[in-house]
Amino acid sequence: MNYHKGDRVRHPTKEEWGVGEVLADSNGDSVKIFFVGAGEKVLALKHVALVKVLDAEAVHPVLDNLRISRSSTGIKYQSLPQSIQFFLELFPGGFYGEKFHEHERDYKEHAHELGHELLGQRGFADLINGNAYGEITKRALRLVNLTNLIFPNEKMALKDGLKRSGADCDFSEALYQLLFGKEQLESRFSAFIDVLEELDAAKWTTATYFLFLMHPAEHMFIKPTITQHAAELCGFEINYRPQLNWLTYKSVLAFSKYLFSAISDLEPRDMIDVQSFMWCIAPGTYQGA
Repeated sequence: MNYHKGDRVRHPTKEEWGVGEVLADSNGDSVKIFFVGAGEKVLALKHVALVKVLDAEAVHPVLDNLRISRSSTGIKYQSLPQSIQFFLELFPGGFYGEKFHEHERDYKEHAHELGHELLGQRGFADLINGNAYGEITKRALRLVNLTNLIFPNEKMALKDGLKRSGADCDFSEALYQLLFGKEQLESRFSAFIDVLEELDAAKWTTATYFLFLMHPAEHMFIKPTITQHAAELCGFEINYRPQLNWLTYKSVLAFSKYLFSAISDLEPRDMIDVQSFMWCIAPGTYQGA
């Protein structure tokens, strides 16, 4: 049987490999395939007759967003069961263990709760209506300084940028719309990016921090190296670029939602847990436990 690039297949005896995608047309002797449960494999066709799959059986979030190229870091694909195993070796109690709460969960939950005290929708709207922009930026910076998620130099860039004339108004209005506006997320996110660029504070950490802490059920925080690392381990294309843009954030949200579903046996509560999982799954990179 001939196999063509893009075909979705399964191995007849390796059920644990899951669905795979043919990466290049078969040459009659062998075929290269990416399996979600095993990564890239080159199979000799004289030894195996792969089963082509169609329709719903062929659908998989990783294959639909497959990243084939590898970065200079040398990161190799790691199956999700392997990642879960590595995570549980770090945190035997999983997301609900004392160690995970101490190292990863509690301080982010505290920041989330304080965020709603300082910048909850009703209070934030009152401050906007009262033109209390200085108070809003003061509260936003307090929230930024509450955790170590944003690098110190990036915190300073935001603080310095907000000292410019009129910056507190532009930032406050854009942040309110980002968090609570009625327009599509793409336009709200893009408007917030524009303001950060004007402040010389356009970094992924700053751009995604407030959405993540205020709405952790649906939004993800991007720490570039770690997010890229996790995506490469999972073979998921996040279209990363250093310059802030909607496509990257949209792709990271898709990746995050995939992980949330894929690790459902661990019972993640929200994207706080998923972000910590990303941070922890790469052997040799996590220093927090």
